[in-house]
Amino acid sequence: MSRMKRTWLPGILLLLPIDGVVGPVAVETFDRVLERARSDKAVAVIVRIDTPGGLLDPTRRLTAKMTSSPVPVITWVGPSGARAASAGFFLLQAGDVAAMAPGTNTGAASPVSLVQMDETMRKKVENDTAAWLRSIVSRRGRNLDAAQKTVSEARSFTDREALDAGLIELVAGDEQALLAAVDGRTITRFDGSKAVLHTKGARIVPYTLSLREQVLQKITDPNLAFLMLVFGALGLYLEFTNPGLVLPGVLGGLLLILGLFALSLLPWTWLGATLLVLAVALFVLEAFFTSKGLLGAAGAVCLALGALLLVEGPPDMRVRPLVAVGAAAPFAAITVFLGSLAVKAHRRKVLTGSAAMIGEVGEARTALAPAGTVFVHGEYWEAVSSTAIASGSPVRVVAIEGWRLRVEPEAR
Repeated sequence: MSRMKRTWLPGILLLLPIDGVVGPVAVETFDRVLERARSDKAVAVIVRIDTPGGLLDPTRRLTAKMTSSPVPVITWVGPSGARAASAGFFLLQAGDVAAMAPGTNTGAASPVSLVQMDETMRKKVENDTAAWLRSIVSRRGRNLDAAQKTVSEARSFTDREALDAGLIELVAGDEQALLAAVDGRTITRFDGSKAVLHTKGARIVPYTLSLREQVLQKITDPNLAFLMLVFGALGLYLEFTNPGLVLPGVLGGLLLILGLFALSLLPWTWLGATLLVLAVALFVLEAFFTSKGLLGAAGAVCLALGALLLVEGPPDMRVRPLVAVGAAAPFAAITVFLGSLAVKAHRRKVLTGSAAMIGEVGEARTALAPAGTVFVHGEYWEAVSSTAIASGSPVRVVAIEGWRLRVEPEAR
């Protein structure tokens, strides 16, 4: 039994750009777009895609929200030169209408992981991903075999190839051409109901990210998250080795908190985090023990490797090698240098106060048998000795007992 057909009258269309890597922020942003689309009675939501891929969990959540959206969702890969690779292909297929601009491409949806998996595990992940994709494509009435090849063979399609293969409904050069092409089109929603789009004369309103979304989008960049962790740790290290500076400690704590928060939103790995902790431990040991730089060099290697293995996901979602090495080398040099200065300062002989008297050599101005007067450090002191010392003999301070020194004879 066919479901009731609904007609969407001309009004506004919200344009949501998904640029860059698909992450947790995209899911939250789409929720806000849907809220506004319902309140403004929007004709549809246009999701403009230009992404190299993204994280698995946010992509699953985003496609689920797109397929269950009460407002029709039109996915469009554009403008020319854009791509909807990997996770982007899933988003493209989740739309009620899928379209691409000339000169764009899509596909290559095979799952990518940092962890080396055996053949059985790799097949499990691949089959699970393929089943997920089939559940979307079949409901949209698109080509299952062609979609399957984007997972099993990492197949990619140009806009024309995707159209010929039945993976998209149309090719449109820009948003206005897209609206003209979908006007009057009957679509089948994910729940099986029918709807007619009337987009002629509708106004496109781009969605502007809120300040919170902009900040989250920036700090969830793995490269920035790693740098915040590094500079945060360096700021705290400066504060601990130079108490009272305040500013490095405050900024370091803030950066470290932001870095950890960003990392909590990303799929971080225990291996990467362990290597980062090991790197810090090696830098500390280098400051206390003379290893001719071996511990510091090992710490720098652990820091760089930890950065590269810190986030699991597609290549664009990992810390770049240049950032990892570029941050590890100066961080190692600075921490080892500051640590060495701090340790040397603690081991250096006290030069001020009464404690500076220990080990000083002076002269007995009266005979010490056992008490008398000595001249040490430019001052006259009462002193006591366990052995008799003649007046004019050199003495060495071995202890301070209140306002009196304990001395012993010093060989000439």
